[in-house]
Amino acid sequence: MALQPAAGAKDLNPRQVETNRQLTERLASVYRLWGYDEVSPPRVERLATLMAGGAIDSSDIVRLVADDPLGLRPEMTASIARAACTRFADRQRPLRLWASGTVFRTRSADEGGQCIEENLQSGVELFGVSGSEAEMELLSLLLASVQTLELQASQKPRLLLGHTALMDLVLRPFSGAVRDQIRTALIDFDRLAIESFDLADAEKTRLLSLLDCRGTPDQVLTKLGSLCGEQPVFDELRRLCAHLASAAQAQAVTIQLDPTFQPHFELYTGLVFQLVCDGRSSPVVIARGGRYDDLVHRCGATDDRAFGAGFSLAIDPIRELISDLDAAKQHQSDVLVAFSTASNLESAMERQRSWHEQGRTAVMALEPLASKQEAEQQAKAQGGLQLDWVDP
Repeated sequence: MALQPAAGAKDLNPRQVETNRQLTERLASVYRLWGYDEVSPPRVERLATLMAGGAIDSSDIVRLVADDPLGLRPEMTASIARAACTRFADRQRPLRLWASGTVFRTRSADEGGQCIEENLQSGVELFGVSGSEAEMELLSLLLASVQTLELQASQKPRLLLGHTALMDLVLRPFSGAVRDQIRTALIDFDRLAIESFDLADAEKTRLLSLLDCRGTPDQVLTKLGSLCGEQPVFDELRRLCAHLASAAQAQAVTIQLDPTFQPHFELYTGLVFQLVCDGRSSPVVIARGGRYDDLVHRCGATDDRAFGAGFSLAIDPIRELISDLDAAKQHQSDVLVAFSTASNLESAMERQRSWHEQGRTAVMALEPLASKQEAEQQAKAQGGLQLDWVDP
Protein backbone atom coordinates (compact mmCIF):
# COMPACT_ATOMS: atom_id res chain seq x y z
CA MET A 1 0.00 0.00 0.00
CA ALA A 2 1.07 3.61 -0.54
CA LEU A 3 2.33 5.12 2.71
CA GLN A 4 2.27 8.77 1.58
CA PRO A 5 -0.71 10.97 0.65
CA ALA A 6 -1.17 12.17 -2.91
CA ALA A 7 1.08 15.04 -3.99
CA GLY A 8 -0.27 18.24 -2.45
CA ALA A 9 -2.56 16.52 0.07
CA LYS A 10 -1.65 16.58 3.76
CA ASP A 11 -2.46 14.99 7.11
CA LEU A 12 -3.40 17.31 9.97
CA ASN A 13 -2.41 16.54 13.53
CA PRO A 14 -5.00 16.77 16.34
CA ARG A 15 -3.87 20.27 17.38
CA GLN A 16 -4.31 21.56 13.82
CA VAL A 17 -7.74 19.95 13.52
CA GLU A 18 -8.86 21.52 16.81
CA THR A 19 -7.54 24.92 15.75
CA ASN A 20 -9.38 24.69 12.41
CA ARG A 21 -12.58 23.84 14.25
CA GLN A 22 -12.15 26.80 16.60
CA LEU A 23 -11.56 29.16 13.69
CA THR A 24 -14.59 27.99 11.71
CA GLU A 25 -16.80 28.20 14.80
CA ARG A 26 -15.64 31.74 15.55
CA LEU A 27 -16.39 32.82 12.00
CA ALA A 28 -19.74 31.02 11.98
CA SER A 29 -20.82 32.88 15.12
CA VAL A 30 -20.15 36.20 13.36
CA TYR A 31 -22.03 35.15 10.21
CA ARG A 32 -25.07 34.19 12.27
CA LEU A 33 -25.07 37.55 14.04
CA TRP A 34 -25.35 39.20 10.62
CA GLY A 35 -28.31 37.01 9.63
CA TYR A 36 -26.57 34.51 7.32
CA ASP A 37 -27.91 30.94 7.02
CA GLU A 38 -25.62 27.93 6.63
CA VAL A 39 -25.69 25.80 3.46
CA SER A 40 -23.59 22.83 2.46
CA PRO A 41 -22.78 22.75 -1.27
CA PRO A 42 -21.64 19.39 -2.71
CA ARG A 43 -17.97 18.61 -3.06
CA VAL A 44 -18.66 16.96 -6.43
CA GLU A 45 -20.22 19.08 -9.20
CA ARG A 46 -20.60 19.00 -12.94
CA LEU A 47 -17.69 20.62 -14.74
CA ALA A 48 -20.03 23.10 -16.42
CA THR A 49 -20.97 24.46 -12.98
CA LEU A 50 -17.42 24.45 -11.61
CA MET A 51 -16.04 26.32 -14.62
CA ALA A 52 -18.60 29.11 -13.97
CA GLY A 53 -19.17 29.88 -17.63
CA GLY A 54 -15.44 29.95 -18.41
CA ALA A 55 -14.41 32.09 -15.43
CA ILE A 56 -12.42 29.15 -13.97
CA ASP A 57 -10.02 27.26 -16.21
CA SER A 58 -10.57 23.51 -16.42
CA SER A 59 -6.87 22.97 -15.59
CA ASP A 60 -7.58 24.29 -12.07
CA ILE A 61 -10.25 21.63 -11.43
CA VAL A 62 -9.61 18.13 -10.09
CA ARG A 63 -11.57 15.89 -12.46
CA LEU A 64 -13.21 12.62 -11.48
CA VAL A 65 -13.27 9.45 -13.57
CA ALA A 66 -17.01 9.02 -14.17
CA ASP A 67 -19.54 8.66 -16.97
CA ASP A 68 -20.53 12.31 -16.53
CA PRO A 69 -18.02 15.21 -16.66
CA LEU A 70 -17.58 15.72 -12.91
CA GLY A 71 -14.98 17.39 -10.71
CA LEU A 72 -14.14 18.47 -7.16
CA ARG A 73 -15.01 22.07 -6.33
CA PRO A 74 -12.06 24.54 -6.57
CA GLU A 75 -14.22 27.08 -4.68
CA MET A 76 -17.81 27.15 -3.39
CA THR A 77 -19.24 30.31 -4.95
CA ALA A 78 -20.37 28.70 -8.23
CA SER A 79 -22.14 25.85 -6.42
CA ILE A 80 -23.90 28.21 -3.99
CA ALA A 81 -24.91 30.55 -6.84
CA ARG A 82 -26.41 27.56 -8.70
CA ALA A 83 -28.41 26.59 -5.61
CA ALA A 84 -29.53 30.20 -5.02
CA CYS A 85 -30.91 30.38 -8.56
CA THR A 86 -32.64 26.98 -8.45
CA ARG A 87 -33.58 25.48 -5.06
CA PHE A 88 -33.66 28.88 -3.34
CA ALA A 89 -35.07 30.86 -6.26
CA ASP A 90 -38.36 31.56 -4.43
CA ARG A 91 -36.73 32.83 -1.24
CA GLN A 92 -36.92 36.51 -0.40
CA ARG A 93 -33.99 38.68 -1.46
CA PRO A 94 -31.55 39.69 -0.15
CA LEU A 95 -30.52 36.08 0.36
CA ARG A 96 -27.68 35.64 2.87
CA LEU A 97 -25.85 32.30 2.92
CA TRP A 98 -22.62 30.97 4.43
CA ALA A 99 -20.71 27.72 4.12
CA SER A 100 -17.47 26.10 5.21
CA GLY A 101 -15.73 23.09 3.76
CA THR A 102 -12.84 21.70 1.77
CA VAL A 103 -11.94 22.95 -1.71
CA PHE A 104 -9.60 21.27 -4.19
CA ARG A 105 -7.32 22.67 -6.87
CA THR A 106 -4.88 21.03 -9.22
CA ARG A 107 -1.60 22.35 -10.59
CA SER A 108 1.59 21.07 -12.15
CA ALA A 109 4.13 20.02 -9.54
CA ASP A 110 7.68 21.39 -9.72
CA GLU A 111 9.03 17.94 -10.49
CA GLY A 112 6.30 17.27 -13.06
CA GLY A 113 2.98 15.50 -12.73
CA GLN A 114 -0.22 16.61 -11.06
CA CYS A 115 -0.35 18.19 -7.61
CA ILE A 116 -3.70 18.36 -5.80
CA GLU A 117 -4.11 21.10 -3.21
CA GLU A 118 -6.73 20.53 -0.49
CA ASN A 119 -7.71 23.52 1.65
CA LEU A 120 -10.39 24.41 4.19
CA GLN A 121 -12.31 27.62 3.62
CA SER A 122 -15.23 29.50 5.16
CA GLY A 123 -17.20 32.26 3.49
CA VAL A 124 -20.45 34.09 2.80
CA GLU A 125 -22.52 34.95 -0.27
CA LEU A 126 -25.08 37.76 -0.60
CA PHE A 127 -27.64 37.60 -3.44
CA GLY A 128 -30.16 40.11 -4.78
CA VAL A 129 -28.55 43.48 -3.93
CA SER A 130 -27.63 45.58 -6.97
CA GLY A 131 -26.07 48.64 -5.33
CA SER A 132 -22.83 49.24 -3.46
CA GLU A 133 -24.71 48.49 -0.23
CA ALA A 134 -23.84 44.81 -0.83
CA GLU A 135 -20.11 45.57 -0.83
CA MET A 136 -20.49 47.78 2.24
CA GLU A 137 -22.14 44.93 4.17
CA LEU A 138 -19.70 42.29 2.97
CA LEU A 139 -16.55 44.25 3.76
CA SER A 140 -17.94 45.31 7.13
CA LEU A 141 -18.68 41.63 7.82
CA LEU A 142 -15.17 40.71 6.69
CA LEU A 143 -13.65 43.16 9.17
CA ALA A 144 -15.95 41.86 11.92
CA SER A 145 -14.82 38.32 11.08
CA VAL A 146 -11.16 39.31 11.11
CA GLN A 147 -11.64 40.81 14.57
CA THR A 148 -12.42 37.34 15.97
CA LEU A 149 -9.20 35.90 14.50
CA GLU A 150 -6.97 37.94 16.81
CA LEU A 151 -4.49 38.95 14.12
CA GLN A 152 -1.51 40.93 15.36
CA ALA A 153 -0.53 44.41 14.15
CA SER A 154 2.93 42.98 13.41
CA GLN A 155 1.32 40.84 10.70
CA LYS A 156 0.35 44.07 8.88
CA PRO A 157 -3.09 43.06 7.57
CA ARG A 158 -3.88 44.89 4.31
CA LEU A 159 -7.22 45.05 2.52
CA LEU A 160 -6.39 45.27 -1.18
CA LEU A 161 -9.23 46.68 -3.30
CA GLY A 162 -9.68 46.68 -7.06
CA HIS A 163 -12.55 47.13 -9.49
CA THR A 164 -13.14 45.81 -12.98
CA ALA A 165 -14.37 49.28 -13.98
CA LEU A 166 -10.97 50.73 -13.04
CA MET A 167 -9.22 48.16 -15.21
CA ASP A 168 -11.59 49.02 -18.07
CA LEU A 169 -10.62 52.69 -17.72
CA VAL A 170 -6.94 51.79 -17.88
CA LEU A 171 -7.48 49.66 -21.00
CA ARG A 172 -9.94 51.99 -22.76
CA PRO A 173 -7.42 53.35 -25.32
CA PHE A 174 -6.56 49.83 -26.54
CA SER A 175 -8.40 47.11 -28.46
CA GLY A 176 -7.93 43.65 -29.90
CA ALA A 177 -5.13 41.28 -28.94
CA VAL A 178 -2.88 44.04 -27.60
CA ARG A 179 -5.56 44.94 -25.05
CA ASP A 180 -5.51 41.40 -23.64
CA GLN A 181 -1.71 41.38 -23.60
CA ILE A 182 -1.58 44.68 -21.72
CA ARG A 183 -4.19 43.47 -19.24
CA THR A 184 -2.16 40.34 -18.52
CA ALA A 185 1.05 42.35 -18.08
CA LEU A 186 -0.63 44.77 -15.66
CA ILE A 187 -2.14 41.98 -13.57
CA ASP A 188 1.20 40.12 -13.47
CA PHE A 189 3.08 43.36 -12.66
CA ASP A 190 5.33 42.66 -15.66
CA ARG A 191 7.32 45.81 -16.44
CA LEU A 192 9.48 44.10 -19.07
CA ALA A 193 6.42 43.01 -21.04
CA ILE A 194 4.99 46.53 -21.02
CA GLU A 195 8.29 48.01 -22.19
CA SER A 196 8.44 45.46 -25.02
CA PHE A 197 5.02 46.34 -26.47
CA ASP A 198 4.90 48.21 -29.78
CA LEU A 199 3.33 51.34 -28.29
CA ALA A 200 4.09 55.04 -28.32
CA ASP A 201 6.44 56.21 -25.58
CA ALA A 202 3.65 58.26 -24.01
CA GLU A 203 1.42 55.17 -23.75
CA LYS A 204 4.23 53.09 -22.22
CA THR A 205 4.94 55.84 -19.69
CA ARG A 206 1.23 56.02 -18.81
CA LEU A 207 0.97 52.24 -18.33
CA LEU A 208 4.11 52.09 -16.20
CA SER A 209 2.76 54.96 -14.12
CA LEU A 210 -0.50 53.06 -13.59
CA LEU A 211 1.47 49.96 -12.65
CA ASP A 212 2.83 51.91 -9.69
CA CYS A 213 -0.54 53.53 -8.94
CA ARG A 214 -1.39 51.80 -5.68
CA GLY A 215 -1.81 53.24 -2.22
CA THR A 216 -4.45 54.98 -0.13
CA PRO A 217 -7.83 55.27 -1.91
CA ASP A 218 -7.78 59.09 -1.90
CA GLN A 219 -4.33 59.26 -3.50
CA VAL A 220 -5.11 56.67 -6.16
CA LEU A 221 -8.51 58.12 -7.08
CA THR A 222 -7.04 61.60 -7.34
CA LYS A 223 -4.37 60.34 -9.73
CA LEU A 224 -6.89 58.36 -11.78
CA GLY A 225 -9.13 61.43 -11.95
CA SER A 226 -6.29 63.46 -13.46
CA LEU A 227 -5.65 60.74 -16.06
CA CYS A 228 -9.18 59.62 -16.92
CA GLY A 229 -11.50 62.34 -15.60
CA GLU A 230 -14.04 61.85 -12.83
CA GLN A 231 -16.07 58.62 -13.07
CA PRO A 232 -19.14 57.32 -11.16
CA VAL A 233 -17.11 54.38 -9.84
CA PHE A 234 -14.80 56.84 -8.03
CA ASP A 235 -17.68 58.13 -5.89
CA GLU A 236 -18.74 54.55 -5.14
CA LEU A 237 -15.24 53.64 -3.96
CA ARG A 238 -14.86 56.82 -1.90
CA ARG A 239 -18.13 56.08 -0.11
CA LEU A 240 -17.12 52.49 0.56
CA CYS A 241 -13.66 53.35 1.88
CA ALA A 242 -14.99 56.16 4.08
CA HIS A 243 -17.47 53.70 5.61
CA LEU A 244 -14.72 51.13 6.34
CA ALA A 245 -12.11 53.56 7.62
CA SER A 246 -12.94 53.53 11.34
CA ALA A 247 -13.35 49.74 11.63
CA ALA A 248 -10.16 49.15 9.64
CA GLN A 249 -8.20 51.59 11.81
CA ALA A 250 -9.45 49.91 14.99
CA GLN A 251 -8.05 46.58 13.77
CA ALA A 252 -4.84 48.01 12.29
CA VAL A 253 -5.97 47.02 8.79
CA THR A 254 -4.56 49.18 5.99
CA ILE A 255 -6.86 49.83 3.01
CA GLN A 256 -5.01 49.89 -0.31
CA LEU A 257 -6.53 50.60 -3.75
CA ASP A 258 -4.92 49.14 -6.87
CA PRO A 259 -6.58 49.74 -10.28
CA THR A 260 -4.60 46.88 -11.88
CA PHE A 261 -5.48 44.26 -9.27
CA GLN A 262 -7.54 41.30 -10.56
CA PRO A 263 -7.82 37.85 -8.91
CA HIS A 264 -6.81 34.51 -10.41
CA PHE A 265 -10.38 33.34 -11.04
CA GLU A 266 -12.23 35.63 -13.46
CA LEU A 267 -15.53 35.32 -11.57
CA TYR A 268 -15.91 38.97 -10.76
CA THR A 269 -17.51 41.93 -12.52
CA GLY A 270 -17.22 44.84 -10.13
CA LEU A 271 -15.41 45.24 -6.83
CA VAL A 272 -12.68 42.68 -6.07
CA PHE A 273 -10.66 42.44 -2.87
CA GLN A 274 -8.09 40.42 -0.94
CA LEU A 275 -6.96 40.51 2.68
CA VAL A 276 -3.21 39.97 2.90
CA CYS A 277 -0.98 39.49 5.96
CA ASP A 278 2.76 39.15 6.40
CA GLY A 279 3.64 35.51 6.99
CA ARG A 280 6.88 34.01 8.28
CA SER A 281 8.64 34.39 4.94
CA SER A 282 6.21 36.02 2.47
CA PRO A 283 2.78 37.70 2.24
CA VAL A 284 -0.19 35.37 2.75
CA VAL A 285 -3.69 35.85 1.27
CA ILE A 286 -6.20 34.92 3.96
CA ALA A 287 -9.43 36.21 2.34
CA ARG A 288 -10.66 37.09 -1.13
CA GLY A 289 -13.93 37.99 -2.79
CA GLY A 290 -15.92 40.41 -4.90
CA ARG A 291 -19.08 40.94 -6.95
CA TYR A 292 -20.11 38.29 -9.51
CA ASP A 293 -23.39 39.42 -11.13
CA ASP A 294 -22.56 37.72 -14.45
CA LEU A 295 -22.17 34.34 -12.74
CA VAL A 296 -25.60 34.67 -11.10
CA HIS A 297 -27.11 35.59 -14.47
CA ARG A 298 -25.50 32.54 -16.11
CA CYS A 299 -27.01 30.38 -13.36
CA GLY A 300 -30.48 31.40 -14.56
CA ALA A 301 -31.43 34.41 -12.42
CA THR A 302 -33.74 36.97 -14.01
CA ASP A 303 -32.30 40.40 -14.82
CA ASP A 304 -33.91 42.00 -11.75
CA ARG A 305 -32.33 39.38 -9.42
CA ALA A 306 -28.98 38.66 -11.10
CA PHE A 307 -26.83 40.18 -8.35
CA GLY A 308 -24.32 38.42 -6.16
CA ALA A 309 -21.24 39.13 -4.07
CA GLY A 310 -19.26 37.26 -1.45
CA PHE A 311 -15.93 36.37 0.09
CA SER A 312 -14.09 33.37 1.48
CA LEU A 313 -11.50 33.02 4.24
CA ALA A 314 -8.68 30.49 3.90
CA ILE A 315 -8.59 28.62 7.21
CA ASP A 316 -5.27 26.77 6.80
CA PRO A 317 -3.14 29.91 6.19
CA ILE A 318 -4.94 31.66 9.06
CA ARG A 319 -4.13 28.75 11.35
CA GLU A 320 -0.45 29.07 10.46
CA LEU A 321 -0.54 32.80 11.25
CA ILE A 322 -2.11 32.45 14.66
CA SER A 323 -0.06 30.99 17.51
CA ASP A 324 -2.06 31.88 20.65
CA LEU A 325 -5.48 30.33 20.08
CA ASP A 326 -7.63 29.34 23.02
CA ALA A 327 -7.47 25.76 21.76
CA ALA A 328 -3.74 25.62 22.32
CA LYS A 329 -4.05 27.12 25.79
CA GLN A 330 -6.78 24.64 26.67
CA HIS A 331 -4.63 21.77 25.47
CA GLN A 332 -1.89 22.70 27.94
CA SER A 333 -4.30 22.27 30.87
CA ASP A 334 -5.45 18.75 29.95
CA VAL A 335 -5.21 16.18 32.75
CA LEU A 336 -3.58 12.76 32.82
CA VAL A 337 -5.20 10.45 35.37
CA ALA A 338 -2.75 7.73 36.42
CA PHE A 339 -3.01 5.12 39.18
CA SER A 340 -0.55 3.11 41.21
CA THR A 341 -0.26 -0.65 41.54
CA ALA A 342 -1.97 -0.31 44.93
CA SER A 343 -5.07 1.23 43.30
CA ASN A 344 -7.19 0.10 40.33
CA LEU A 345 -8.56 1.29 37.01
CA GLU A 346 -12.11 1.65 38.35
CA SER A 347 -11.03 4.22 40.96
CA ALA A 348 -9.01 6.14 38.39
CA MET A 349 -11.98 6.26 35.98
CA GLU A 350 -14.15 7.69 38.77
CA ARG A 351 -11.54 10.45 39.19
CA GLN A 352 -11.59 11.00 35.40
CA ARG A 353 -15.38 11.36 35.48
CA SER A 354 -15.10 14.10 38.12
CA TRP A 355 -12.78 16.06 35.80
CA HIS A 356 -15.22 15.63 32.91
CA GLU A 357 -18.04 16.99 35.06
CA GLN A 358 -15.96 20.15 35.49
CA GLY A 359 -15.65 20.47 31.72
CA ARG A 360 -11.95 19.54 31.75
CA THR A 361 -10.30 17.20 29.26
CA ALA A 362 -8.89 14.19 31.14
CA VAL A 363 -7.24 11.12 29.63
CA MET A 364 -6.41 7.81 31.29
CA ALA A 365 -3.19 5.92 31.76
CA LEU A 366 -4.81 2.51 31.33
CA GLU A 367 -2.14 0.48 33.08
CA PRO A 368 -0.88 0.85 36.70
CA LEU A 369 2.41 2.70 37.17
CA ALA A 370 5.07 1.83 39.68
CA SER A 371 5.61 5.36 41.02
CA LYS A 372 4.40 8.94 40.86
CA GLN A 373 7.72 9.90 39.28
CA GLU A 374 7.04 7.52 36.38
CA ALA A 375 3.53 9.05 36.02
CA GLU A 376 5.01 12.57 35.94
CA GLN A 377 7.40 11.51 33.17
CA GLN A 378 4.48 10.11 31.17
CA ALA A 379 2.45 13.31 31.65
CA LYS A 380 5.40 15.38 30.44
CA ALA A 381 5.94 13.11 27.42
CA GLN A 382 2.30 13.56 26.39
CA GLY A 383 2.64 17.33 26.07
CA GLY A 384 3.04 18.64 29.59
CA LEU A 385 -0.29 17.40 30.97
CA GLN A 386 -1.39 18.06 34.53
CA LEU A 387 -1.05 14.87 36.55
CA ASP A 388 -3.79 13.49 38.79
CA TRP A 389 -2.15 10.65 40.72
CA VAL A 390 -4.50 8.06 42.25
CA ASP A 391 -2.80 6.23 45.11
CA PRO A 392 -4.81 5.11 48.16
